[in-house]
Amino acid sequence: MPAYELKVNGSVRKVDVAADTPLLWVLRDALDLVGTKFGCGISQCGACTVHLNGAAVRSCGTRVSAAASGDIVTVEGLSPDGSHPLQRAWIKYDVPQCGYCQAGQIMTAAAMRGEKITESGVDVTAGLVANPSGCPAEVRA
Repeated sequence: MPAYELKVNGSVRKVDVAADTPLLWVLRDALDLVGTKFGCGISQCGACTVHLNGAAVRSCGTRVSAAASGDIVTVEGLSPDGSHPLQRAWIKYDVPQCGYCQAGQIMTAAAMRGEKITESGVDVTAGLVANPSGCPAEVRA
């Protein structure tokens, strides 16, 4: 297997995985960054959202070989102490329910802020439509 050096949350980490391994599994299994969740496995639900070069991407559909040259940020790297404005807002407004999909929603919203999207309810809601509940059927049941 090839070795990849990934820049994750500001640190360079080496992993020995197949080129077509989804970034999600590299983050969770090889790097023990379990804040990024598995939801649907087909890049639809958004539970696995991370930032790659500042853009929100679905890590279940992103191959490690495609991410190797980029700057990857997971929910753990957004703010290790929970002080990111979105993390504080999530707590202040009691957003989480079961919490399973929250990391993906926070990462999607953080990427929108990075794009300087206006913060009106309409713009934020429209941006998050691409990141539905994120909960797999077995969690929703």
